[in-house]
Amino acid sequence: MCQLLGMNCNTPTDILFSFEGFHRRGGLTDHHADGWGIAFFEGRGVRLFLDDKPAADSPVASLVRQYPIKSENVIAHIRKATQGEVNLTNCHPFQREIWGQYWIFAHNGNLVDFHPAPGCYYQPVGSTDSERAFCHLLETLRQRWCQQPTLQELFTAVEALAAELREHGVCNFMLSNGDWMFVHCSTRLHYIVRQAPFPTAHLVDDDVTVDFSTVTTPRDRVAIIATIPLTDNEYWTPLRDGELMLFQGGLPLLHSQGSTPTRRVDTGGCDTDAAAKADPAQD
Repeated sequence: MCQLLGMNCNTPTDILFSFEGFHRRGGLTDHHADGWGIAFFEGRGVRLFLDDKPAADSPVASLVRQYPIKSENVIAHIRKATQGEVNLTNCHPFQREIWGQYWIFAHNGNLVDFHPAPGCYYQPVGSTDSERAFCHLLETLRQRWCQQPTLQELFTAVEALAAELREHGVCNFMLSNGDWMFVHCSTRLHYIVRQAPFPTAHLVDDDVTVDFSTVTTPRDRVAIIATIPLTDNEYWTPLRDGELMLFQGGLPLLHSQGSTPTRRVDTGGCDTDAAAKADPAQD
C-alpha cells in the first residue's frame, strides 16, 4: 500500500526526523517505489515537491532532507501504484484552490468503479482514483458553499463525503488548508502528540535517535500522523476504521466515532496484534 505522513503543530516546526525514516520506505525498507511527494504550508503559500522516482534515492528527497523547512502543516506520500501510470502527474499530494485557499490532499487506498460526473470547477490532471476523489470532494463543497462554511459544517460535509468514498473501497486520506488537517482512516492510520515533557524517540527505519527536549520549547506541541508508526519506543494511537479526525494546533480537535478499533499498536513495549502487521496492499 501507499504510505501517508502528516504533521500538524501549534508553531512552525521542521519534519526532518520523521521524514528521515519515512523516505526510506520508498524503495529501501519497503516496496513503495512509484513516486513520492511532500507539501509544506508557509502562511498562505505552499512548497510542493514531487518526484516520480523512488523516495529512497530521489535527489529531490535529498534536498528536502537537508532543508529544514518549518511549517505548521505538512503532508507527505510515497506511492505504490494500483491505478494510473507511474509519472509525475499521478504523484501525491495534489493541490487545488478553493475559497481563496490552497488545499492539499493525499490518499492511500483503491477506489473501485469510482467515476464521478465531471465537475464545473475541478478536473483531474492525472489518471488516479485519488485525484478523482480529491476533485469530487472539492467540487461537492464548492457547489454547496460559495464561501467557506463553519468548521463544524465543513467537518460534517467531509465526513459524509468520506463515507461515500468508502463505498468504493479503501480510502485513507489527509486533507489540509494550512490552518487544520483532516485525517480519515479506512484501514490503517496512527498518530502521536508530542509535547512537554518531550521524549527521546528512535526511528523504526533507521538507527537514528533524537531527544526532542533539546530542540523544542515547553510550549511546542506536534502531532505526527502516519500509516505505520515511525518510531519503536513510543505509543502511537490507532485511528478507528471509518474515523475522521480534525487536527489543529497539534491536537485532535474534532472526530467522528468510526468503528471499534481492530488493532492496537504500542511501540513502547506492549504487544502489536496480527491485524496491525497485515499489509492490505492498496495504493
